[in-house]
Amino acid sequence: MSTYKRILVTGGAGLIGSHLCRRLLADDHDVICMDNFFTSQKRDIAALLDNPNFELIRHDITEPIWLEVDEIYNLACPASPVHYQFNPVKTLQTSILGAMHMLDIADRTKARILQASTSEVYGDPDISPQTEAYRGRVNPIGPRACYDEGKRCAETLLFDYHRMRGVDIRVVRIFNTYGPGLHPYDGRVISNFIIQALSSQNLTIYGDGSQTRSFCYVDDLVDALVLMMENEAGFTGPVNLGNPEEFTIRQLAERVLEMTGSESTLVEMPLPADDPTQRRPDIALAREKLGWEPTTSLREGLGRTIEAFNLIDLARYRPPTPNRIK
Repeated sequence: MSTYKRILVTGGAGLIGSHLCRRLLADDHDVICMDNFFTSQKRDIAALLDNPNFELIRHDITEPIWLEVDEIYNLACPASPVHYQFNPVKTLQTSILGAMHMLDIADRTKARILQASTSEVYGDPDISPQTEAYRGRVNPIGPRACYDEGKRCAETLLFDYHRMRGVDIRVVRIFNTYGPGLHPYDGRVISNFIIQALSSQNLTIYGDGSQTRSFCYVDDLVDALVLMMENEAGFTGPVNLGNPEEFTIRQLAERVLEMTGSESTLVEMPLPADDPTQRRPDIALAREKLGWEPTTSLREGLGRTIEAFNLIDLARYRPPTPNRIK
């Protein structure tokens, strides 16, 4: 029996999406990459354009589209605060309308759909590590709510389509992910620190740097996405996907300085509103259901990421999106 599939990856030119497209092509599938290039660039997937099994569609997921596919990885949504706060209403539309449009395709074609949710559904948690049973501590009217609540609503939509219409769903909650291909102006902490260190700028720490994060290397994350999509045990999730090893932001900054050999210093800035103080996944469920856990250490992954950043020409990338939230 053939395992060849027609697979749609929305947000397919982003960090995770581009790595996933390469993985699916290597597995000999027919891949449709859909992206509106708000936070990504065509150069991120340019090397794939000559592959006969690869198709690129420039399309905004907030608008309906009709495709014939076997599987859908719905990754489309800006994930960095500087990007998702630029147009909060559009961010909500991307999460909610985008999920509905992809679910309608899945319903019509009987495709399996995997929704990329986020650790942000837990908000600023009062327990650590966070398990899937934890319902979160989210400010529904704060500046981050467009992303947090949009992703929470998308999860609701998937489970309602599953219960009402029998749509075959998979839901994953992705924690901080990084690696080669991370946009230099992404606005998240690892890209910020590496760019600042390599250009001899001061590394900007928000607050005193005691807040913690867990960082998962992109190849490990892609392995988990494929395992979740391919599991035939009826396991819908949600399931946490991330690296449970926890670091303070200050520790991360010091690690980047050490590994780049930079003589930059650390500068503290005011902490943004609703910035989580802790973010660490409990991945017991991923170990049990998928047999998965990350294998790339932060030092190893940072080394590969720094090496990739050393090779890019910053002039070929768009500068940061202005932030309208004051």
